[in-house]
Amino acid sequence: MTLADKVRTRGGLRRPGGADVTGRFGALLRTLRRQAGLTQEELSDRSGVGARSIRGFETGERADPRVVTVGLLADALELTPDVRDQLLAAAVGTDHGDTGDGGAAGRVPRQLPAPPGVFVGRHHELAALDKALDTSAGHGGTVVVSAIGGGGGVGKTWLALRWAHHNLDRFPDGQLFVDLRGFAPDGEPSAPGQAVRGFLDALGVPASSVPADLDARAGMYRSLVAGKRMLVVLDNARDTAQVVPLLPGSPTCTVLVTSRDRLTGLAVAHGALPVPLDVLTDADAHDLVARRIGHDRLAAEPEAAAALLRHCAGLPLALAVVAARAALYPDIALAVLAGELRDTATRLGALDAGDPAASVRTVLSWSHAALEPEQAQVLALLGGAPGPDICLAAAASLTGRSESEVGAALRALERVSVIERHTRGRYRMHDLVKVFAADQARRDLPEDTVDDALRRLVGFYLHTADAADRLLAPHRQSATPDPLEPGCVPLPLTDAAAALAWFDAEHQCLLPAVQTAASRGWHQAVSNLAWSLGTFHARRGHRHDQLAISQIGLASAEHLPDPAARIRANRVLGYAYSDVGRHDEAIVHMDRSLGLAEQHHDRLSQAHVHRMLGRAWEQRGDDRRALEHATRALDLYRALDHVMGEADAHNLTGWFHAQLGDYDRARAHCRAALETHRRRHDPEGQAGALDSLGYIDHRTGDHHQAVRHYRQAISLRRDLGHTYQIAESLERLGYSHLALGQREQARTVWREALELYQARRPSADEERIQDALDSLDTGQPEASA
Repeated sequence: MTLADKVRTRGGLRRPGGADVTGRFGALLRTLRRQAGLTQEELSDRSGVGARSIRGFETGERADPRVVTVGLLADALELTPDVRDQLLAAAVGTDHGDTGDGGAAGRVPRQLPAPPGVFVGRHHELAALDKALDTSAGHGGTVVVSAIGGGGGVGKTWLALRWAHHNLDRFPDGQLFVDLRGFAPDGEPSAPGQAVRGFLDALGVPASSVPADLDARAGMYRSLVAGKRMLVVLDNARDTAQVVPLLPGSPTCTVLVTSRDRLTGLAVAHGALPVPLDVLTDADAHDLVARRIGHDRLAAEPEAAAALLRHCAGLPLALAVVAARAALYPDIALAVLAGELRDTATRLGALDAGDPAASVRTVLSWSHAALEPEQAQVLALLGGAPGPDICLAAAASLTGRSESEVGAALRALERVSVIERHTRGRYRMHDLVKVFAADQARRDLPEDTVDDALRRLVGFYLHTADAADRLLAPHRQSATPDPLEPGCVPLPLTDAAAALAWFDAEHQCLLPAVQTAASRGWHQAVSNLAWSLGTFHARRGHRHDQLAISQIGLASAEHLPDPAARIRANRVLGYAYSDVGRHDEAIVHMDRSLGLAEQHHDRLSQAHVHRMLGRAWEQRGDDRRALEHATRALDLYRALDHVMGEADAHNLTGWFHAQLGDYDRARAHCRAALETHRRRHDPEGQAGALDSLGYIDHRTGDHHQAVRHYRQAISLRRDLGHTYQIAESLERLGYSHLALGQREQARTVWREALELYQARRPSADEERIQDALDSLDTGQPEASA
């Protein structure tokens, strides 16, 4: 007998312990009407339902209450949601909250797909879901599983099914599951009405009793699950609007939603708990592949295994595809598979197992298909942007849009989880999404469009870096970049602190930007950008980055007609080599720079090179030859009336005199340098001269004065953010404290110096200061400054 038959039957059908269907509906309607203080005629006037029909329902003469009619009566009676559900349940022949046998109320749906065969990690997310259920026990709750950056393939459904199957005992009244096809490869997302119809079928409602109207269907669905401990899994939702009609009204139900959209509306309006998903950790990624193909196979080819994991970048779908291919072809070396992934042009093709659902490119394309054309273009341009992330201002220049316009596009991309906004308001995307986006740019955008975008971005970095460099080192020569490209808007910087903060934020993007410009033959931009980064790299101790950029800068300078560019590039590269201890190469490039400067009668460049040659020969341990070059630089600067250069050369000359034991001359030169730098308000020059004077004081036994000079130098360098030189001054200060018997003060400053050295690549500096600290505990450190 169908549910409709039950509603029409009078006296023949009874549920265990309940009244007949029509009698129960009529009795409940009569009770509610009287509680509202209404006559049948008054209820008729309010609801629009005929008084004769109301009388028939209450007496049992009418046995066909339609869902729409019940809704009109409930509205007129101003029923609460729970009481409204009771009335509808009585009308369709179920008991509100009943889980007994028989018909719709007796069917227990078990719609969950099979659990994941292999599952790793996600301990934090699983714990969050457990906590959400525990917290909402008896109160209901909507839990949203959403992805951060990467979108498709990050394992949202994987996690949801794992958690659901491990908590089946908490949902004895059943589990409903629907794929809402929000980002399906073909067709439109499932309509909410279609999804509700599937739920009603699973709950045992006959087709003839299913209302045509969405609101009526949703009301029937909520009535049937009201009071029941059920789990509803809404997989692959497109947006909040698709989800809301599928939310039960009962506090006993739990809902799990997966979506590439962040569904912020669901969190705001319905208190949904976001459980964001990122890629797997390195350890979990290794474990996932190992459990699919065996630990021994991975251990047999550790380098190839590491490359496979690196190219998959923790994306579960990519790891699953790699593991499946390796399992299908056990005789193929992992190195072969790794080789297919090495080239970004072929990587996505290699991550294709022959099934649309097992193809990284295809799964990412489903997210791409949901984008508006403008959003898709922004994503494509981001795919070609150099560096691991990008700020809003840089994205505006890249796309040629205003910050407000590109900000709206970025938020839309973030909402569907193809990009992620992370620290300091910067945006990044998963490595494989970036490869996909770059592919889309090659396919969908004219080459001129991509070229113009990258020119604007490189221009943004160059002009902002030049302005930042002038704020950090006002006396340094400007890069004088070319005029701005239309649509390129550099970031305005107000002071040296803002300049240093900008360099810190963009550090990981600047070398890739130089490489991009070099690959496209924009040699003047490369030369200028390489020059603009010098002060920042020196202050932060980024020696190896400075070397890499200086090498690219010289290669580009060789293509430029201006000999000054080659003179400068060789000089800068020589200094970079010297800074990393490659002294022979340093001397070669500095001598080449000096030769070019002499050939073109560029006396200022000759002075610069001699000053740097002094540093280079010091690094090689030849202080006397270093002094010769410093003295030559001093003479040239003086002859050119180059006041700041003369002051720098004074300090350098004094330093080398001190290294050779001529402390009186050393002090005179360094004091001259300090006086000029103070007069010209150059804190960096002052710090260098004070540090030199501290060294001279220490070597001549005036340790109290040495401490004062070192601390003044350190204070200035802290203001400048000159981390490497702070460490050098702290190291020397420690020996002055030690000479005064102040062992704990020495320990304190050496520990800080060690931390600063450790923030850089491992070096002899770190080993040297660690030895000094160790010797404090075992004996007297070797005397030094």
